Amino acid sequence: MMNQPEGTRLPVCAVGRTVHNGAGISLGSLGRALLISLLLVGGVHAGEVLTTHKLADNVYALIGPLSNRDAENLGNNANFGVVVTEHDVVLIDSGGTYQGAQMIHAAIRDITDKPVTLVINSGGQDHRWLGNGYFKAQGARIIANEKAVVDQKARARDQLIALASLVGPEGIKGTAPVYADETFSDAKSLTLGGTHIGVGHAGHAHTPGDSFVWLPEQRILFSGDIIYMDRMLSIGPQSAHREWISAIETLAALDPAVVVAGHGDPADLPKGKADSYEYLVFLRQAVTDFMDGGGGIEDVGSIDQSRFSYLANYEELKGRNAQRVYEELEWE
Repeated sequence: MMNQPEGTRLPVCAVGRTVHNGAGISLGSLGRALLISLLLVGGVHAGEVLTTHKLADNVYALIGPLSNRDAENLGNNANFGVVVTEHDVVLIDSGGTYQGAQMIHAAIRDITDKPVTLVINSGGQDHRWLGNGYFKAQGARIIANEKAVVDQKARARDQLIALASLVGPEGIKGTAPVYADETFSDAKSLTLGGTHIGVGHAGHAHTPGDSFVWLPEQRILFSGDIIYMDRMLSIGPQSAHREWISAIETLAALDPAVVVAGHGDPADLPKGKADSYEYLVFLRQAVTDFMDGGGGIEDVGSIDQSRFSYLANYEELKGRNAQRVYEELEWE
């Protein structure tokens, strides 16, 4: 749910599968209540893989399912951003496969017939970049953090093997690693067609090169996998939970009105902090206390994480996350 500050304007009415509000309602307490009820309607996927949310004039989020990669979603079990400028389109993340990228492009064509000329990869997970080849063939330029490209190259083979199993041999056809044309270290500022876009790397989070996209005029943040909504985040061998906590603090300092997380519906910053930041802080302390009490890694999954049982994939990930934090803490 979103809980917007007074005076914030956010498009929210549901039309078909696109969430928008052409009138630009100014949100007071009544507006916030209306927003919540409308989002409950607009957030229903109704059997579609991607749901389009209009967040502001010419700014959209394509919201993927919370489930795993499969033959239906073609690896697009994540969220993507679309910024329409005066002349072209900036896409945030290119999808999990070549055909997944085609799916994203079809959703963009429902919004505008302008070409996608720039793709920003927000990290090293497959659905952030393995659709690059499709958009590169359309003439798009691709930008990513330099650490994200190193991560992509290191894990490309394993990601393709896993995708072949999950989406099937037909679903992965055409997919091949294509890396960014241009990389950046800490931050990059772009102005395209009168639209100002900031791209930043706040530190090693879910993956080493996780990046965010910030639209300062609209106060909209595309967090990539630095923030998760509605589903439990995954702390994997490529993750660094302590830096991840700091990365979310950096994003919070921007004071966004709307956060489009890597997964889950768009919402406000408190929702993102509750689902991601508070979980990471809690788990770090809980595992620290467990270790101080003499607990071994074989039993760390017994830590009570039920405070976060409302998140999708809780049962699948809670034990694995605790083990990973335990392993990281052993080396601190």
